[in-house]
Amino acid sequence: MDAKEIVERHKAGERDFRGVDLHGADLSGAKLKWVDLTEATLTLANLGNANLYMANLHEADLGGAILSEANLNGADLSDADLRGAKLYDTYLKRAILTGTNLREAILSGAILSEANLIGATLTSATLTGANLRGANLSGATVTAKHLAQAKSLKGATMPDGTVHP
Repeated sequence: MDAKEIVERHKAGERDFRGVDLHGADLSGAKLKWVDLTEATLTLANLGNANLYMANLHEADLGGAILSEANLNGADLSDADLRGAKLYDTYLKRAILTGTNLREAILSGAILSEANLIGATLTSATLTGANLRGANLSGATVTAKHLAQAKSLKGATMPDGTVHP
């Protein structure tokens, strides 16, 4: 199944694309709200400007994927691999990122307000200008130096369980 077929089948009402292999696919600008891409392979895929509102990407492999300016509000990215992904100016409000690998991901300007990042790995991630207002970072692997890059941490639960003023 290729990117074009996924978009057409989604338009027709299909939502279940679990385990699909879309390595390197161009899904830029695709409208895939409520899609189920559990355990999908999306390595090096272009999902820039895509609408993945409330999408299920649990355990998906998005290593090196381009997700810039994508709408992932409310999406489930738990236990997903986003190593080296480009998520600048991406909307991840209330997204579920528990246990997600965001190592070396670029999250510059990303909206992560109220996101669940419990146990996420943010080692060497770029958080310049990211909005983490009200996010839950309990147990996340991230340094104070990287968190200092964020635009807002107001009300965020920090990795040690304290709440940022």
